[in-house]
Amino acid sequence: MGIVAGLDSAPDFTRIVVCDSDTGAVLRQGYAPHPLDGAEGGGRPSDVDPQAWLLSLGEAAGGGLLEGVQAIGVSAQQNGLVPLDPQGNTVRPAMVGGDKRAQVSAADLIDALGGREAWAQAVGSVPQAAQPVTKLRWLSKTEPDAARRTSMLLQAHDWLVWQLLGRPVRRTTDRGGASATGYWSAATGAYRQDLVELALGHQAGLPDVLGPSEAAGTTPEGLLISAGTGETMAAAFGLGIGLGDAVVSLGASGSVMAVHVEALADSTGMITSLADATGMHLPVVTTLNAVRALRGAAELLGVPDLEGLSELAMKSTPGSHGLVLLPYLEGERTPNLPHTAGTLAGLRRESMKPEHLARAAFEGMLCGLADALDVLRGRGVDVRRIFLLGQAAELPAVQAVAPALFGAQVVVPQPADYAALGAARQAAWALGAARGTLDPRTPPLWQGPVAQVLEPGDELAVGQAVRQQYVTVREQAHPGAFRA
Repeated sequence: MGIVAGLDSAPDFTRIVVCDSDTGAVLRQGYAPHPLDGAEGGGRPSDVDPQAWLLSLGEAAGGGLLEGVQAIGVSAQQNGLVPLDPQGNTVRPAMVGGDKRAQVSAADLIDALGGREAWAQAVGSVPQAAQPVTKLRWLSKTEPDAARRTSMLLQAHDWLVWQLLGRPVRRTTDRGGASATGYWSAATGAYRQDLVELALGHQAGLPDVLGPSEAAGTTPEGLLISAGTGETMAAAFGLGIGLGDAVVSLGASGSVMAVHVEALADSTGMITSLADATGMHLPVVTTLNAVRALRGAAELLGVPDLEGLSELAMKSTPGSHGLVLLPYLEGERTPNLPHTAGTLAGLRRESMKPEHLARAAFEGMLCGLADALDVLRGRGVDVRRIFLLGQAAELPAVQAVAPALFGAQVVVPQPADYAALGAARQAAWALGAARGTLDPRTPPLWQGPVAQVLEPGDELAVGQAVRQQYVTVREQAHPGAFRA
């Protein structure tokens, strides 16, 4: 039996899981928050001293947590840009967020290359406020001196792997992390250095892109460090999703991602074509409004929490007595309606009851995510099973509605840090490939997550009717805006 560890450096904390390399069984865990004094606000991309990540890592690994570990995998927040000077020092704090000011940089880049189609064909995604390529543009326009001193570009997990290995001359990343930058193409497997120059004003060094089972290196103590990856790819790997699977994440905003055999170019910008941690592809579609629509409905109805809103919604019936909520409270990205607002339709005397509005909020949120699923299905992505993640996935109203609206089996895994588990699984793969005990083309088979399985059953026709009611209102409010 081997022992491996997975490290997840999220925006606010570090979590470490130590696992049996053969089965994935969790042997022990560590956790530490990130120091609060490393971040700055101020209406700009958030600034964080990367040393805060190392301090948190050290605290999480305290008490001999890593004793006996033979390999470590690193997962970290995506879109964190770490600009380095020729000596390997940060020229400024890492840029780990995105705000409306950065949207101007995204628009500049889209125009500079000749439009959304040009970007989609070049790298599989259209620039967004949080992406590293957009942050480079922001840096060149706002902090030109720091931009001029930048000679190497890393992301958060690249930087952490580099530090764990003792800052070697060679810097590395993986396909998943590279595909989120906006200057590496998942379709071609190559960097677009011209896009770096377009954004930054000059060329810069970029880390070597490793294959899924390759190791980034070995520490002087003999500890193998795998390639690492972004949190999205690590979580997908930790869940064990494969072809035919999709993951629907319910946060304030929502996202849908699925495993696919090829990269997808989408000029509308609704699909971001990422690479996964196994050698496949991971197209992602994002909605701006998910749980925030539920919280807004709860506040409007004077319900103290989402559990209360769910209980209220369960007193209504499918279709909410004709009440339909388009949950575009913060504008929307899928469809692309950045300046719109939400719509409440179907108001009649009999529908003006709290339970119907509560149910309409759940149905509207999930219909919006069903729209995102249809974007992928419309491009030939096979979706037969859906993993539903997020605290709201446990709500009875979500579980009652989701299978019929999505038209597929829904799996609700028990809460766990799947990004850390995915990082540990990557470490086990790299360790086995290095020892010759695992095929470098096939990841280790680990135990799947403990989960609740929900089937559409006899409610499928009812779900389709609810969905059609929603689509009719959406088309009336925004004709032609949605193109799957």
